[in-house]
Amino acid sequence: MSQGGYSSFDLRVRAVDAVLHGMPVGDVADAYRVDRTTLFRWVTRYRIGGTNGLQRHPGSGRPRLLEELDEAALRRIVLEPASVFGFETDLWTVGRLRRVIQEEYRLVVSSDTVWRRLRDAGLTYQKPERQYFEIDEAARQEWLRWEVPQIRAAVRKFRAILYFQDESNVSLTAFLGKTWAPRGQTPRQSVTGKRGGVAAMSALSGRGRLVFTLHDKRIASAEVMCFLGQMLAFHPGCNRPPTQVPVGGRGPDSVARLARGRRHLARLAAE
Repeated sequence: MSQGGYSSFDLRVRAVDAVLHGMPVGDVADAYRVDRTTLFRWVTRYRIGGTNGLQRHPGSGRPRLLEELDEAALRRIVLEPASVFGFETDLWTVGRLRRVIQEEYRLVVSSDTVWRRLRDAGLTYQKPERQYFEIDEAARQEWLRWEVPQIRAAVRKFRAILYFQDESNVSLTAFLGKTWAPRGQTPRQSVTGKRGGVAAMSALSGRGRLVFTLHDKRIASAEVMCFLGQMLAFHPGCNRPPTQVPVGGRGPDSVARLARGRRHLARLAAE
């Protein structure tokens, strides 16, 4: 064993026994490769407490923080919405978790400690997936049970091309990320003060064929009818009617108009 290293209980007992049986302290220290001062301390501890005095005592340093907060307890906190602990949103940050730990366990911990404990617990910093609370699960199951078979039957009957259609609005407002700057001196970035947007309408087939159109105004029934006409033109000489399944439903009049001729319309489950 090298000097300054770990000494077992058995080694300490044998070294002390050799000194008590008359061997020179220097020879015993060299034989067991320990410091003479350490060996004298072992002998003193033995004379005071016997062999129990040679047992290793707990370290006198600062105990590890968050010993009570094991991985299971940490997961129970993080897997609860942050709003349960009084925050405005459900998402966790290191700062929020650090605050909860300080309040619940009365400990002052650093952000690095919190990061390390999160990683040790198998937790990673992730962007959550959206789950829309407006979804009516009962209506969705009803749609899968009744509407889907009818759509499939229409596709087989007319040898149709099935498209899924949706609409969205894209804001053209400049997006600013983060950058580094001197403390207290917020940087400025030149952007346009004009506000605008683009309305996009697209349809995707089961084979990955994408058809889309862009508008600088709100999409209404007339734009939908024009878009469907473009879809038919996209399939020249095709006698099969494209069966379209929009995500957002239209009014009764639009549905009736869209259902005529070579265009069939069906709605997805209510959101």
